[in-house]
Amino acid sequence: MDIQPLDFEKPIFDLERRLQDLKTHSDKHDVDLDSAVAAIEAKLRDTRRQVYGNLTAWQRVQIARHTQRPFALDYIERCFTDWSELHGDRRFADDRAMPCGLAMFDGQRCVVITHQKGRNTKENVMRNFGCAHPEGYRKALRVMWLGEKFRMPIISLIDTPGAYPGIGSEERHISEAIAVNLREMIRLRAPIIAAVIGEGGSGGALGIGVADRVLILENAYYSVISPEACSAILWRDRRHAAEAAEALKLTAQDLLKLEVVDEIVPEPEGGAHRDYDTATKNLGSALRRNLAQISKIPIDELLKQRYEKFRRFGSFTGDKAATASARS
Repeated sequence: MDIQPLDFEKPIFDLERRLQDLKTHSDKHDVDLDSAVAAIEAKLRDTRRQVYGNLTAWQRVQIARHTQRPFALDYIERCFTDWSELHGDRRFADDRAMPCGLAMFDGQRCVVITHQKGRNTKENVMRNFGCAHPEGYRKALRVMWLGEKFRMPIISLIDTPGAYPGIGSEERHISEAIAVNLREMIRLRAPIIAAVIGEGGSGGALGIGVADRVLILENAYYSVISPEACSAILWRDRRHAAEAAEALKLTAQDLLKLEVVDEIVPEPEGGAHRDYDTATKNLGSALRRNLAQISKIPIDELLKQRYEKFRRFGSFTGDKAATASARS
């Protein structure tokens, strides 16, 4: 698969192209270019280390949105077996932006809830660009209740710019659907793991993100608002998206420090789209390890820990708390 470079990756791709041209020329004309090849390979390693070792928040957002990045169904195909998709919310329709179903994971039957994007215009129209409607969240809750009934763990794969904000979505009460999911997931009597595999946009992500363990891929992001929307509000101009991304503290590294997520799942150098198999292996290992841990906890204790986990969000101590108290 030919990888489409992002703007900041072009120096790397230029070196890779020069390296390939040198090797091709050497083979075709039987010329010894080993020293030149070695020099470019050394420069390529240094360039990769410099670029990928110092990624900005905005660059990580770009990687999270890469159209060739593995999506939820790609992980299901590689991590799970016996996938059986369930359709419809039993009220209005089936939302193709949110595939949900049953699957086997590590020898155990589980419920899998996902967001799914498309890689071309046709797929994106069908998947509504990964932006779920109210019926998507109601379908997800219906399937999660099924998991609770039959004592199956729940795995949520999050990858959405946000819930769909269109008129029809508002008419069918998108905010109510997400709010009900938040309420019900916090008291669902089943182990829950959520993994942000790409974009974690606002309430659209949180609507299936209330979990005992929240994982995030190394270059994914999780935020209350997109950098572009934040920029448009604060600067009245979307061109400040890079600054907004830094201020939002939306990267996996920032979120781990803030204890919003529990674990960062490493990606191949350059992003998950560079090596599907390694990305899948890393995510599968993290899911397996965390599921084994929370499955040992008695369900009443698990519910207590889940509630306390989300109640702690936004709490500060020390100087921050004193400043907030003085302002109020």
